[in-house]
Amino acid sequence: MLSETRRLSHLLTHLDSSGGRTAGRLDGLTLTSHFQPIYSLSHARVVGHEALLRAHDAQGRPVAPPEVFGSCRTPAELAVCDSLSRLVHMRNFMAQGPESQWVFLNIHPEVFQRLARLRDGGEQYLREVSESFGVPGERMVLEVLETEVSDLPAMEAAMAAVRRHGCLIAIDDFGAGQSNFDRVWRLQPDIVKLDRSLVARAAKDRRTQRVVSQMASLLHECGAMVLMEGVENLDEALLAMEADADMVQGYYFGRPQPDLVPNGHSPDSISSLYPGLGVRRERQRQLHRTHLAPYQHAIGNAGVLMSAGVSAADACRDFLALPGAELGYVLDADGYQIGAHLLPAGGSTSARGGYEPLARSDGACWSRRPYFRRATEAIGRVQTTRPYRTLHGKHICVTVSYAYFHDTGGQRELRVVCGDMLWNELPAHGDRTAP
Repeated sequence: MLSETRRLSHLLTHLDSSGGRTAGRLDGLTLTSHFQPIYSLSHARVVGHEALLRAHDAQGRPVAPPEVFGSCRTPAELAVCDSLSRLVHMRNFMAQGPESQWVFLNIHPEVFQRLARLRDGGEQYLREVSESFGVPGERMVLEVLETEVSDLPAMEAAMAAVRRHGCLIAIDDFGAGQSNFDRVWRLQPDIVKLDRSLVARAAKDRRTQRVVSQMASLLHECGAMVLMEGVENLDEALLAMEADADMVQGYYFGRPQPDLVPNGHSPDSISSLYPGLGVRRERQRQLHRTHLAPYQHAIGNAGVLMSAGVSAADACRDFLALPGAELGYVLDADGYQIGAHLLPAGGSTSARGGYEPLARSDGACWSRRPYFRRATEAIGRVQTTRPYRTLHGKHICVTVSYAYFHDTGGQRELRVVCGDMLWNELPAHGDRTAP
């Protein structure tokens, strides 16, 4: 195995800076750099660039990066090609003199793990690279595909060495393939990049949007910043805002190009997002209010009637007659269900195919549910949950609830009447919503 110094010296012989830009020469291929800007949503300005490989053969024909790396016959050849491309990127990046910007550098997982097998975990090699190209470790973000990690202990050791050098670690394409939070928790990356396919789907589907928002929240809990990549249109940009992503990257904000965008650059596509987000949220709130109003009114009226002594079946009749109303039920002061579910006229069971074991709920305790907690904290006011997965079938529902006092033998007892309604997801851009 080559020493760190000899390894770097060998790679430097493949660099050619004669044309004003640095290129790598390897096995008849010319390797060059393009850079795509990465923006902070909160700061509304560029914070770094991802370096992307561009390759051409001897005839000047473009060669796709997967083809370049796929042509490597041995791990040693892969390491040379992978490392050479980063050296090209670093020299081109520093030649343009950016200040206070990160350079995001892709590194093949197998090559990354080889660092752990070098002396000092590769720290000497990293230090020599930094000194040769004038790139401090703190300016480098190394991107690794978490789904392709074959040796997790070696990966952890390599990450520790990289961090000692001051570099940041990013997990790339999270949400694709076999991504999982266990490895994120173990690897403790500084940045997690959400995969483009996840972003595109969430921009069109409200349920996926909620999942992405929860995913971003969980990644924040894991100690990582969230970068949403592949943002190509306004809906996807607004999704990044809704999901509380920290950074964004994609054609909507800037395409890959040889030149870096200048320090402090803030495209109009970012500055216009905050007013647009406010309009979007208000439109969604109005749509929800308009649609939910009949269900909220009906369950509130049911609570008022029951507080006056009307039976649950009679009091909930109007709610159960509404389109999409699934069931009604009453809880005591401790959250235990009183009696069986109340069903719409003609309904025979509250459970749908395969969920019969969960159909009977009399005596079940729902005290931990938001619809119970919120109702008991705001007696006499209708409460509405966010959409959630029901226990009575493979579908999403919303629950409206109302707490009231019921007279029993001269004593006032707190009770909560609840109504579940089906919730069918529609496109996430906020122009319409339905139960």
